[in-house]
Amino acid sequence: MTTNRIIHSVIFSLKHEKGSAEEQRFLEDGRSALSTIPTVQDFKIFKQISPKNTYDFGFSMVFENEADYEAYNEHPQHVDFVEKRWKKEVEQFLEIDYSEV
Repeated sequence: MTTNRIIHSVIFSLKHEKGSAEEQRFLEDGRSALSTIPTVQDFKIFKQISPKNTYDFGFSMVFENEADYEAYNEHPQHVDFVEKRWKKEVEQFLEIDYSEV
């Protein structure tokens, strides 16, 4: 059974030293800023454990439909986090958006 739900995930590495207070602050600030946006469901933070790639963390969240996903992308909290934190503190990232087939 297919749905219109979208799983939005981004894997990334930070410019901060691994295990640093700055790294932890970024992750927690990301959770605070992004998980409270009204259309975001099931927000999670992941830590990479595989040696198969060079990314360290992941944010994942679910949206009921394309309109909710677009509302998230345009939401002031998301835009503010990207401009003030993401662009300055993220070294590399890969964004993947899924819907069920």
